[in-house]
Amino acid sequence: MDRPCKIGLFSPYDHAYSGGVQSHIRELADQFRMWGHTVRIVAPSSSPLPDDDPDFVPMGRAVPLRSADSIARVSLSVWLDPQIKSLLQREQFDIVHMHEPLVGYRRRRVWWAIGPDRLANRLLNRLHGRIAVSNPAAHFVNSHFPSDYRIIPNGVRVDDFSDAEPLPELMDGKTNILFLGRLEKRKGLKYLLTAYSRLKWDRPNIRLIVVGGGQMDADCYRIMSERNLQDVLIVGRTSDKMRERYFKSAHIYCSPATGKESFGIVLLEAMAAGAPVVATEIEGYASVVEHGQNGLLVPPKDEEALAQAITAVIDDDNLRQRLVAEGVRTADSFRWERVASRVMDYYDEFVPEQTAAATA
Repeated sequence: MDRPCKIGLFSPYDHAYSGGVQSHIRELADQFRMWGHTVRIVAPSSSPLPDDDPDFVPMGRAVPLRSADSIARVSLSVWLDPQIKSLLQREQFDIVHMHEPLVGYRRRRVWWAIGPDRLANRLLNRLHGRIAVSNPAAHFVNSHFPSDYRIIPNGVRVDDFSDAEPLPELMDGKTNILFLGRLEKRKGLKYLLTAYSRLKWDRPNIRLIVVGGGQMDADCYRIMSERNLQDVLIVGRTSDKMRERYFKSAHIYCSPATGKESFGIVLLEAMAAGAPVVATEIEGYASVVEHGQNGLLVPPKDEEALAQAITAVIDDDNLRQRLVAEGVRTADSFRWERVASRVMDYYDEFVPEQTAAATA
């Protein structure tokens, strides 16, 4: 892009909550601003935001809805059209980038009355460009709404993770196995707890650290109680800065998710911090991890395979060092500067048309 542009990043998700889409938008906006562009983030917000982002434009009220075994806080208001039209007229964006534009529509009653394909295709046909974060994500959306999708992945704040300070209280000689993610059923924590219980008997010097918002389900509590698991640290939701420090304190990062992950951003964050990765072989993760090179992949819901993979990383120094070194190289290729540059190059394909719209 050879001139400063005014970019509108639109999101249906509650900007007051942390999440993959929200983080993606913030990082994209920060990088664009560093390059001299003007950026407005437009999204619903359930609470006042700090004053450190004066270019945030609150739009609508978010409500919690169950989606893909998790809770999505999105705006469903059908009364925002006049406000959005007024905003667009006032701001005169060069580029409008809508993230997951069908989230609100597919939950409205009109979606089912008109029919999903008719309504969605009418909206999508008005877009100039379409972005998917991974091949699995593109394959999924293409099965419903066939089109050409540009694959541009999520990015990682590599230096923030690599330069983070480990937490002193966790550097006590124990081997730290980290689970970091929302405490939802599809994240597979119960399988890691079972695997950990198998390992703990012969390896009393290991510790499991669980970081993430939400509540553990009944299966997790049952496993911990029945097996009297020791050295399990339940942290709960934490700040971005502490998140980086937990990654830096991990000797192994483990994500036993069972599916519905479009991209393995959390794996890249672990790699950037220098933690070897053990994860499940699901589409979103397999697009980031090459088994045996920058991480180990095991079948979903397989506690024994999970325990064996963790054991291999603990016992095999050469394997662990290779996973760490290759992981660092992998994470470096996903730096935000590189990812944002690819997004900007994609915008550039449409800017000559004066008004451009992209969706991710």
